[in-house]
Amino acid sequence: MKIKQYYLGCLAHASYLVVDERSGTAAVIDPQRDVDQYVEDATAQGATIEHVLLTHFHADFIAGHLELRDRVGARIFLGARARAEYEFTPLEDGDVVEFGDTRLSIMETPGHTPEGISILALDLTKSDSVPEAVFTGDTLFVGDVGRPDLLGSVGVTADDLASWLYDSLHDKILALPDETLVYPAHGAGSMCGKNLGKETFSTIGEQRRVNYALQPMTRDEFRAIVTADQPSAPPYFLHDAILNQKERATLETSLDKGLRPLTLTELLDQQRAGAIVVDVRDAADFAGAHLEGAVNIGLDGKYATWAGTVLTSDMSIVLIAEPGEEAEAAMRLGRIGYDDVRGYLDGGMAALSDHDELLSSVDRVTAVGLSENLADADPPLLLDVRNRGEWDSGHVAGSVNIPLGELRGRIEEVPRDRAVAVMCKSGYRSSIATSLLLRESFTELRDAVGGFDAWQASGLETSGDLAPACDA
Repeated sequence: MKIKQYYLGCLAHASYLVVDERSGTAAVIDPQRDVDQYVEDATAQGATIEHVLLTHFHADFIAGHLELRDRVGARIFLGARARAEYEFTPLEDGDVVEFGDTRLSIMETPGHTPEGISILALDLTKSDSVPEAVFTGDTLFVGDVGRPDLLGSVGVTADDLASWLYDSLHDKILALPDETLVYPAHGAGSMCGKNLGKETFSTIGEQRRVNYALQPMTRDEFRAIVTADQPSAPPYFLHDAILNQKERATLETSLDKGLRPLTLTELLDQQRAGAIVVDVRDAADFAGAHLEGAVNIGLDGKYATWAGTVLTSDMSIVLIAEPGEEAEAAMRLGRIGYDDVRGYLDGGMAALSDHDELLSSVDRVTAVGLSENLADADPPLLLDVRNRGEWDSGHVAGSVNIPLGELRGRIEEVPRDRAVAVMCKSGYRSSIATSLLLRESFTELRDAVGGFDAWQASGLETSGDLAPACDA
């Protein structure tokens, strides 16, 4: 038995290929929607992917189970409590998926979601009773456990799920040998928990020792600690949790429809018809010149997560990208089920070279320059769009905190009678926020280059506890 982990940093998502050498059979666990890598790696090892297993209905990405079914004929397996539009094999406690010398044994572990399962991996050439690893999905992470309060768990209360999670962890997961490898579905940066570690795998023994949620406590204490202080879930989570239960178009089909070049006239027609223009270039290039009305979400950051936060799943999207980056931009939107891409501007910004009347720009200000602006007789409002915990841990005195994920719903709190400077951690989120404000007809805007990191690096005065902040 061979296990390979695939880690997708932009979504903090881990998936797995399990290959049985004797039978030439493979299984994929919690695949991302673009599945080429699994097929290519299995083929390179002389194996065929016959099984695809989801530990639960993921809320933060669209899984590639239908893509693998249609591409290679893989059979889909879900937990016994799952309900889906497509054909699948339900798995209960003790059920096994066995091929050659590999046995995948199922434990039902509800808590993060009702239908959640964990999957024990046994190499039968070594033992038919002692697992080498457990694929824990979102039941157990490195340093954390799955949150029980996501909107994807409609119809069940967070308290009920937390109680189920307590039982799943104590009666099943913690009963495993200490040396059992722990392979979760997510790592640091995922919003499926609040304290995920940077490591992408661990052992049961290590998690028993260091994981805050696995320490001795009562059921009520556990419920309180795992439901407290969870980060806000992006709006797209509910969309994805539902879409993962549905029969839907594959990613290949969606990209075939969406990846078509548009002339400038065609793009403007789409924009006038209500499509959102998403400019995926970096913040500096966007600030220099961009199509008026475009939203900047750079490919160089957590592009899909922030697209799913500031855009809605029912929006039509047209793309402006550096030539050659259009396919990546559309594919990464497809990973979260944002499939209504209507095309991209052929030639990128070069298509606008003779159309200054269609262009807009953003003033950028350095940390030192911003400090001087704030000391003026008529200073700008400093809008900090980091999350509340980041702002509490350290901020510029006098700044106003509206997290980026809440900005569209709180636009009326931003004054229109004075200049506004926008800050985040590094400058990625502030560019998104600035582009959203421009769409709402704010005009006197400044984007703080380098964000709060640059402010601190410049030795400028701050307020707050200055604890480590989240990544941009």
